[in-house]
This record gives sequence, C-alpha cells and structure tokens, in this order.
Amino acid sequence: MNDLIEITLGNLIKDLGERYPDRLAVKYTDRDFERTWKQLDEEVERLARGFMAIGIKKGDHVAIWATNTPEWMLTLFATAKIGAVLVTVNTNYKVFELEYLLRQSDSKCMVMMHGIKSTSYVDIVNELIPELKNSRPGELNHPMLPYLKSIVYAGDDTPAGMYNFKDLYTRSEEVSYEDYLAIANTVHFHDVVNMQYTSGTTGFPKGVMLTHYNIINDGKSIGDCMKFTPDDKLCIPVPFFHCFGLVLAIMASITHATAMVPIDHFSPVPVMSAIQNEGCTAVHGVPTMFIAMLEHPDFKKFKFPRLRTGIMAGSPCPVKVMQQVVDEMNMTEITIAYGQTEASPVCTQTTTDDSIAVRVATVGKVLPHMEAKIVDPETGETLGPNKPGEFCARGYNIMKGYYKMEEATAAVIDKDGWLHTGDLAQVDEHGYYKITGRLKDMIIRGGENIYPKEIEEFLYTHPAVKDVQVIGVPSKKYGEEVMACIILREGMSLTEEEVKSCVAASMARHKVPSYVAFMDSFPMTASGKIQKFKMREWAVEHLGLQDAANIETA
Repeated sequence: MNDLIEITLGNLIKDLGERYPDRLAVKYTDRDFERTWKQLDEEVERLARGFMAIGIKKGDHVAIWATNTPEWMLTLFATAKIGAVLVTVNTNYKVFELEYLLRQSDSKCMVMMHGIKSTSYVDIVNELIPELKNSRPGELNHPMLPYLKSIVYAGDDTPAGMYNFKDLYTRSEEVSYEDYLAIANTVHFHDVVNMQYTSGTTGFPKGVMLTHYNIINDGKSIGDCMKFTPDDKLCIPVPFFHCFGLVLAIMASITHATAMVPIDHFSPVPVMSAIQNEGCTAVHGVPTMFIAMLEHPDFKKFKFPRLRTGIMAGSPCPVKVMQQVVDEMNMTEITIAYGQTEASPVCTQTTTDDSIAVRVATVGKVLPHMEAKIVDPETGETLGPNKPGEFCARGYNIMKGYYKMEEATAAVIDKDGWLHTGDLAQVDEHGYYKITGRLKDMIIRGGENIYPKEIEEFLYTHPAVKDVQVIGVPSKKYGEEVMACIILREGMSLTEEEVKSCVAASMARHKVPSYVAFMDSFPMTASGKIQKFKMREWAVEHLGLQDAANIETA
C-alpha cells in the first residue's frame, strides 16, 4: 500500500512541470488550447500573480461559474497556488441559487463565462447586482454580498463592471515573483482548497470544505484503480464543478501525469470524436451519457481502439449498458465508484481486475487508507456481512466540515470521526459493498443530486401553495425524476405548467418537477410525520411507472 501524498495542488503541478516538461497535460478539441505540463505550470503561476494583483489573498474564496472551459481549470490551479479557495458553482444555477451560494460562501471574486444555451449568466448577475454596471472593476459594493468585490469575465466583449480574464495575465506584472513565492510557500496541504455545495435533507446547500490532502489522495487512489500512467489520456465530459469532474477526473489525472481531454459540456458526437481522434484510453460518464453515445445514430461510425477504462458513476448502472460499454466501446476495464462530496468523494471503487459481474453488482472495495463500516441506523451497532445498514466512512478523505455550519457538520461526522452518509448499503464476506437505498430524501436524477427541501422551500414562496412535498419517482432514463405534490390554499388555483415555469425561472433545470400532483392531504404517521415513501408508492401507481420502478430495484 502506497503512502499518502503530502503535497499541495500548486506544488503538484510544479512537480509535473519539472518531471514531464514536454508531455501533453491538457488538450481541447473544440478550440486552440493545448499545453504541456511545463507550459501549464508556468501559465497558472502567472495567473496566480494576476489574482494577487486584483486583491486575492491566501484564504479568500473565489467562485467559478463556467462549463469545462480552459479558464475553469486554470482558475483551479492558479487559486490553489496562492492558498485561495475555489468555490464551484453549478452551471445550471439561476438567480435564487447563485445569490445564496455567493452570500453563504463569502466569495470575494467570481470568474464566469457568458452563459449556457438559453441561460445568460451575465443577465443573471446583472439582475442580482444592479449596481455592477456602474461599478469600476474590483470595486463592487453590494449590501447583500459584502465580500464580493470582483467579477472576472472569461470571454470577449467584457460586460460593464467586470475584469476580463485576459487582464489577469497583464496585471500579473504588478506582482513580483518574490512576492508570489512568499505567499505560495505558506500554503499547507491540510489547507482548504475547494468548496463544493451539497445538501442534507433539511435546509439549504452546505459548503463542503475539502483540503489539498483530501482531493489529491482520493484522486491518486481513484487513478490507481484504473491503472493510470503518463501514457493514458482521459476524455472528461463530466462537469468540473462536480466532484466527478474535479476529483475523479482532474485529480486522478494529475496524480498520474495522465493527459486530459476536456469536453466543454456533454454532447455525444464531440465526446466520441475526441475519444477517437485523440486516442483516449479512458472516459468518464454517468449512465445516461454512455446510453446517449451507444444509441446515437452515428455511433458505429466511430472507432475507439485505445479506449480501455474509465468510470461509470453518479447513479445505478444498468447491467445491459455496462455490457454494451464493454463490448461496443472496448472498455473492458471500466470501473464503478461510490462516495459523496463530504468524502472527497470516492470511498469504494472496483478495479480493472474485477469481473464484470462484480463491477455491475457492487461498488467495489473500500479504497486504501480509509475505513468503512455498515451500522444499524437506529442503534449505531456495527453489522456483519450481508446485513443492510447505513454506510459510514472514516479516514484522510473526510471533509474538514461544512463552511460556517458547525451543527450540521456534527450531525454527519460523529465524535469518533465517522462520516454517516445516509446511504443504505451492505458488504459481503469479500469486502465488496453494494448500495441498496437511502435513508435521506435526496433524489439522484441522471447523476445530479437534488435535495427536495430546497425545491420545497422555494415553492412555499408561491402565494397559492399551502403545503408542498417533493419526492423522487423512478425513471427509466434518469434513474429518478422530480415530482412536486402540492396542497393549494383555499380558493386559489395553479396548473402543472405554472408550477414548472415558476421553478424553471429561478432554479436549475434539473430541479424542475417532471410531474406535479395537487392533493387534499399528505399521508402521515400517528406522530404527524409525513410518509414520503407512501407518496412515492402512490405516484408509481398513479403515473404508471411500475416498469421503471422494477428496473431501479433489479
């Protein structure tokens, strides 16, 4: 068993630049961006000085709101060099969610792109911060966001009040290399480097504080399971803002000097083209991504001679899809991983040596230097093999805590350091884990974690809504989809389309309910606790989702 790595993210990139100066680090297929490890290190050092020039100091929080662009990756490494904390923003966020994240995270700066599809990030930011247009870059003063001073725009035609990302390169000249080193040399591997927002069953999203040590070592173990080397090349269509992109992809690559081929946002043809034309040996994705490629009419036109491994994760993997990926995409060594953001995120993973049967039926064994156990949710007693209970994990990978939420942290990490995941699992005699369900209300739609409480809190603000419960219902395509069950105020009316439009206007599209039901009451226990499982059972019958429900539990 290899020892854990005690290095900062900034020094790891520097080390790669020295050891593999001329080897490919990253290449985009849709734009002119290709860097060796040495070029990448030199560029992020320069950008780090640029961030210092606009006032970013060690410990400051820098939000990033963009798809898998070069600027996203450059910002990650540049902020890490000077001990700033990268706060990742979901690309699907709307104004309601963005305001909460920027306020709760105390972000001092936000790097952003123009937007995605029909959503303009620029319009959202101007709606949230009307005074931005009349502010000088770096001098923002908004009463609801007292920490936020700078917006950095990655793109052409810089909107009023913002810096352009290119300004960071020119402004870097204002900071001497000696001043930069003075800060860089104080960064410690146990410092927080990244904050990702996730949620429990109550309240709003929480900022999960992850350290250099957390994510680098988790990435190293993840890459080891796939037998990554400097000769490998990983295609990355999963979003950087999620742990899947940041840790399972970027960290797994940089800990093995594996070249990265990022895809701006998932679309089947660009991904298949990149895998073929760049000779990728690995690709990551949630099951729906692999299904989209396999079922694309042009699938047979592409060849993947070097493809061998990668990770399928995010939601349960159908047996048929796994077999197709092995047979038709040459991914004989594809792996399955399980974890959660609070655990950096991967706790268990299959390896390239495990049989297909094991890779479909289980989520593998616990990674090195971690402990896992299954406990009775009621008594806390550790359970033996093949007995279902709550999955708990302990080790170097457990988060530092939720930002400014000590009580919430204490609710999931016990006094002995065990993270209580809220996921139901069991382990066999050989140490292979199987995830069987959830204690929590969380919905997983196509790999995206959705927290009913957040949608409920938002719908409560609608004047016609008296009470609302959001549940997950089974889906053949996404694993689960969102359903809103609403009790209307007396004399008020609301349609299904009005509910969907209301959510779509203020929240990310994956949180928009696929189904809406209007009810007179909710099923409850004698003590008044709402029984969401009964609502789910009713919904399966009412919506005719029995086939999807059977697939999910098979």
